[in-house]
Amino acid sequence: MNDTSSYRTASVHARDGVAARPRELCPPELCIVVPVLNEAGNIARLVDRLDAVLDGIAWEVMFVDDDSTDGTRAAVAAIGARDKRVRLLHRIGRRGLASAFIEGAQASLAPTIAAMDGDLQHDEAVLPRMFAVLRDEGYELAIGSRYVGGGGVGDWDRRRAGMSNFATRLSRIVLRAPVTDPMSGFFMIRRDTFERAVRNLSAMGFKILLDILASLPTPPRLVELPYEFRNRTAGESKLDAGVLRDFVMLIADKLVGHIVPVRFLLFAGVGALGIAGHLVVLRLCLTPLALDFPTAQAIATACAIVGNFVLNNIFTFRENRLRGWGFVRGLLTFTAICSVGAVGNVGVAAFLFGPAVHSTWWLAGLAGAVMSLVWNYAVSSVITWRRT
Repeated sequence: MNDTSSYRTASVHARDGVAARPRELCPPELCIVVPVLNEAGNIARLVDRLDAVLDGIAWEVMFVDDDSTDGTRAAVAAIGARDKRVRLLHRIGRRGLASAFIEGAQASLAPTIAAMDGDLQHDEAVLPRMFAVLRDEGYELAIGSRYVGGGGVGDWDRRRAGMSNFATRLSRIVLRAPVTDPMSGFFMIRRDTFERAVRNLSAMGFKILLDILASLPTPPRLVELPYEFRNRTAGESKLDAGVLRDFVMLIADKLVGHIVPVRFLLFAGVGALGIAGHLVVLRLCLTPLALDFPTAQAIATACAIVGNFVLNNIFTFRENRLRGWGFVRGLLTFTAICSVGAVGNVGVAAFLFGPAVHSTWWLAGLAGAVMSLVWNYAVSSVITWRRT
């Protein structure tokens, strides 16, 4: 992009004695939030495309970078040095498109906010139409949809198309408005509408539109505009097994998150698997290995603790996943925490079952297990998987 196009001006007539100003010096009407991770090859092309289609609109683009290692921030800074509409928000120790969009939107004062990916797969030519329907037709939310007439998913294979269709159907459990493409990452929203949802957002994973739709107290007035999903031209896809985990956690959070933290439920689920694994290992140690019970119990307990730590590291605390020496340190602290929890479990259960309270055996045992579970989750969240 050359300097002439960077400082293109629109005619702004003087009113009430106020001198006309270049369009790029006016407060932005529109902020396009673009979460990026290792997208250096796409930055200049995306800015050029935005500059070409948004003529006549006072816009800015907010690149939210999750600590890229390929020079993405340098690419943004090089353009931003000569075009003040190009901004950068650098996040360290945080991941996820949803939270990136939220932080980018809150870092801008524009009354209208758009979400786009940094991989050039969204059609920027739809942005002026989105802006027009929000400004002139009273809509609160304009969604770029791949599933209305005129839209498409490009050259997706049957597996990816099937996964998208399944996720769309599942998302309807929490939706408050009929939408053909709630999984879309390409949309535009009025700031006042975004502000009505922001305090209820889960900020999990990649599906920020679904999060917004499920968090608004009342359904917004929305319109879906067709676009054709493009092929990726640079960078790498962020889709992996973690995306599915984040999506399921988002759905669960919208359903029961107001009652109990969904991460705690995942921790409890891992704990249940640990109990099952403990029993399997115990059985194998007793038969056919023929070990004495104390030895077998110690081995089974150790396996359960290690298994729980590994699964929690992969799934429950994925955003703070431990690697290298951090993994070893985390295993040691997790073992110590679980040991304290086990002592507390026995103590609480014994007290409730004893003569002072004389509770039933199953209630005493359950109370001890719950106490241990809460202790293990709360303390390991702060110590083992603390944010750096």
